[in-house]
Amino acid sequence: MRRYGASTATAAALTLLALAGCGTSPGPGGEGGGDAGKPTPAARDKGPACVGEDPGATVHVLRGGGFKLPGGGGVQYADATADGTRTATLRDGATYASGQEEWKVAPGAEVTVSGHAYAVRQVCAHRVVLEPESAEDRAALAAEPASLEPRQGAADDTLCFTTGPAVRKAAAQGFPAKGDTLALLANDGVQRFPTGLSVTVAYVHPDTGTAGLDANCATVPVAGYEDVRTGDTVEFAGVEFEVATLTEKAVRLTRTTD
Repeated sequence: MRRYGASTATAAALTLLALAGCGTSPGPGGEGGGDAGKPTPAARDKGPACVGEDPGATVHVLRGGGFKLPGGGGVQYADATADGTRTATLRDGATYASGQEEWKVAPGAEVTVSGHAYAVRQVCAHRVVLEPESAEDRAALAAEPASLEPRQGAADDTLCFTTGPAVRKAAAQGFPAKGDTLALLANDGVQRFPTGLSVTVAYVHPDTGTAGLDANCATVPVAGYEDVRTGDTVEFAGVEFEVATLTEKAVRLTRTTD
């Protein structure tokens, strides 16, 4: 379990990609100098929330997480910058390892991962959208699995890292309907969803109005949102949510997309 303020390699693997919701900062806060023991959240970034457009049937790399790609490679959303426009730092590999290559990108950029080219179509505070440039990679990502039942571990790769409409539909149906609320309990429990996704509340700080959310799928940290606040956007399995409320007991998310 990732802990707030941790500096271990495991925590770095999640926080380096911190996909905080729209309007959140890329890193955790420190201790408040005038009120010892109370955490101070990092300052909000200044947006915009998103730059570019998502043409659909694309790879969504969530902030704080990684995504396995065809050919044995992968990519992570490692960091974000917002200063009137928005850029992202992507890192080679689906999970963290030292010495990995990084690229700072904006919409319109191209990255090559394990010999496969991807165009950056959109950069948001909570995700980066990549479009495969080859027909072979597009077909590989959209291929439907033999079964929609998760089996745990790497066997769920085709459920967790796909653009296939059947898988995405099954994943979306595992959440409350658009406009309804998903409650994530802040009790160190793991909430599991169809197609292999699990989500955990890493921490809640009611004094600063911030929380951390972690998601894993097929043993890969696919999201690691740091310092999310009320009104921020997060995404899981292709479905977007707005942070509605957070308390010591739960973080409640309102589904905003179909």
